[in-house]
Amino acid sequence: MNKADLSAQVSRDLNISKALAEKAVQSMVDALAKSMSKGVVIAGFGSFAVVNRKARVGRNPRTGRSMRIPATKTVKFRPAPGLKGGI
Repeated sequence: MNKADLSAQVSRDLNISKALAEKAVQSMVDALAKSMSKGVVIAGFGSFAVVNRKARVGRNPRTGRSMRIPATKTVKFRPAPGLKGGI
């Protein structure tokens, strides 16, 4: 499911226009992105948190040579216990 599919589902579920549903979904995505550094918990769904990945050595798949992969930040998702059973 992508964002357009999600907007269409919200439109059908709430019996609202697709344009309004797209605005609602975009608003939720924006709110999640702004709050991500503090961590986001959605009860019954899961939690999102920003984690730091250490720098490491990897391999260039094309040449096989070693290369340094720099440290970076990424988002980690942990599903809620109820969601784990339904997957």
